[in-house]
Amino acid sequence: MIEDTMTLLSLLGRIMRYFLLRPETLFLLCISLALWSYFFHTDEVKTIVKSSRDAVKMVKGKVAEMMQNERFGGLDALDAQFSKTWEFKSNNVAVYSIQGRREHMEDRFEVLTDLVNKSHPSIFGIFDGHGGEAAADFAKAHLPGALRQQLLTYEREKERDREKDKEKDEKKERGSLSYPSILEQQILNLDREMLEKLSATYNEAGTTCLMALLSDKELTVANVGDSRGVLCDKDGNAIPLSHDHKPYQLKERKRIKKAGGFISFNGSWRVQGILAMSRSLGDYPLKNLNVVISDPDIMSFDLDKLQPQFMILASDGLWDTFSNEEAVRFIRDRLDEPHFGAKSIVLQSFYRGCPDNITVMVVKFKGRASEK
Repeated sequence: MIEDTMTLLSLLGRIMRYFLLRPETLFLLCISLALWSYFFHTDEVKTIVKSSRDAVKMVKGKVAEMMQNERFGGLDALDAQFSKTWEFKSNNVAVYSIQGRREHMEDRFEVLTDLVNKSHPSIFGIFDGHGGEAAADFAKAHLPGALRQQLLTYEREKERDREKDKEKDEKKERGSLSYPSILEQQILNLDREMLEKLSATYNEAGTTCLMALLSDKELTVANVGDSRGVLCDKDGNAIPLSHDHKPYQLKERKRIKKAGGFISFNGSWRVQGILAMSRSLGDYPLKNLNVVISDPDIMSFDLDKLQPQFMILASDGLWDTFSNEEAVRFIRDRLDEPHFGAKSIVLQSFYRGCPDNITVMVVKFKGRASEK
């Protein structure tokens, strides 16, 4: 009889331990405790709940403090944890670039300005590599320089034409060469050179290409891939400078299908289930299938009409966490910062959970709305 009683008690003990230690049971107990505190105002329970709330507030406060105040090492510690964090500041342009949560830093940028002869357009470039750094490195090393050389030649020829006062038909023929045509020609030439070089070593790397030419009265932007530019006009409106090349877009999807390719969803829509953009430089295996192309979209803007305050050129890491309008508002409030807000928006994008490399370039426009 005693043995049966012990066995029964042991069984009941095991059953109670089994049910009491289950997560859902503990959860229900916590809910019951909270309800008891709410309805019956048990002092002891209220003390426990208040202590828990205070602890949560304290943790949140410390995190916010580290994020907002460099004295506590928040920004310095963030910089230190990235193997590649780049910053650039010169005259009216600033860049901030971080590796972020990626194992490798594949973003690149370039700025070429001529402060002596301001009639020559400034050149700005953002290159977001994938599949390795080779394509972005190649684009950074060759494209801006090639553009500058052809632009210098173009400007000299225009000046020579004006001095010699040539016939109108000859002038018209010369006028067929323009900033958009120069950008398109140089980007396509670079892609051919890149494919030849990288395919020889079976290097499948690729990169986006976002280039801007800025003269006194005109802004010309060429885009290949999903890096993006946006401009803030005199009224604070966000004006798109480019449009992403994504596989799910109707125009791109039709072109890919016509070439015999396909798109599929693997975290995002991808060409041949591989590439999350429909146009790029490099990517020789997909170029050989004609499913990915390097043709840039080019847009020109009249600066006298827009009276811009600034423009943002950035890799897609920023646009994963910011809309065009939100980015413009964010930078507009921080133009007086040392990096014109570029550093702040990069770090804010990281805090929002961006998993990618993040590069942001901010260019202020002098003598227009930004100084009024």
